[in-house]
Amino acid sequence: MKRIRRLMPLFLAEAARPYIGGQAVLEGVMMRSPGSFVVAVRRPDGEIAVRAEPWDNVFTRYRLFRLPLLRGAVVLIESLWNGFAALNFSAEHAAPEEEKGKPVEKPSQLAMAGTLALSLVLGLALFTGLPHFLTWGLGQLAGHPIDTTSYAFHVIDGMFQLVIFVGYLALISRMPDIRRVFQYHGAEHKTIWAYETQPAAFDVEDAARQTTLHPRCGTSFLLLVVGVSIAIYSAIFPLVPRAIENDFLNNLAMLGVKLPLMFPIAGASFELQRLSARYPKNLLLRALTAPGLWMQRITTKEPSRDQLEIAVLAMKRCIAYEEGRLNERGVTLYRDYDGAIAVP
Repeated sequence: MKRIRRLMPLFLAEAARPYIGGQAVLEGVMMRSPGSFVVAVRRPDGEIAVRAEPWDNVFTRYRLFRLPLLRGAVVLIESLWNGFAALNFSAEHAAPEEEKGKPVEKPSQLAMAGTLALSLVLGLALFTGLPHFLTWGLGQLAGHPIDTTSYAFHVIDGMFQLVIFVGYLALISRMPDIRRVFQYHGAEHKTIWAYETQPAAFDVEDAARQTTLHPRCGTSFLLLVVGVSIAIYSAIFPLVPRAIENDFLNNLAMLGVKLPLMFPIAGASFELQRLSARYPKNLLLRALTAPGLWMQRITTKEPSRDQLEIAVLAMKRCIAYEEGRLNERGVTLYRDYDGAIAVP
């Protein structure tokens, strides 16, 4: 207990400035701070559409949801919702010119929630269900069934998750549209680095000098989730009694046990990622985040100047909200980029 008490300040300490994270979208970038939500998208006619609004979220409103381990699951859910909203906005404004005259039907929150739920189900089936049953099937084919109570099951399961995840990223990275999204992903990371290294003032040139690799990236987070899941599953599943005699149905039941465990796994992964960003020179934390940085060589590409302009504009409007210099809501169109417009 004494050791845990000594570690708690590391988790509870706040950063010197607000964390601002982001996401690449179609022809643009979304930036999120604790109090704002900004999406900037380059339209086919060259205009920049910016959706900006203050953000009053559960994570900052209630102290309960700011507690270590719990806050990671809350942030993950909010990030999924915000990311989906940002993708919808970018799809609306990045449409080709010939589609601009067509009426755009904006999805209701209920429709967005349904689509997000379906996406989560498909994602869990691909990256959790499929590896689990591949591991079970491998044992059946080899004539040596592997039970979920064994450490080997979860190590092999994690390896299958990695292979599927890396293969999926490598496959979609060959698509031209996805490659552009990965360029905006690189622009997002470069801009976040510029903000974190010189928050008082930075521009496109400053961002261009930064690296496209960032330890707080979602790619790194997902790899941490795989590692943490192996540890947690290996600790918990030996304690779970066999539910059903039939082996296949029992594995289906064990898969159901995994789903609620995703919340503490996400929470632990979030804390590790935050610590690695706060203490970048710690050798153990660097070793934990290194695979995620390697993976970002697939998911980030070197951006062009006009892509960096979009990311910098989104970031500066985020900063303006955090500093109380901006509180408007809505969508604004800009004909040309000008760093000054982001700092009214």
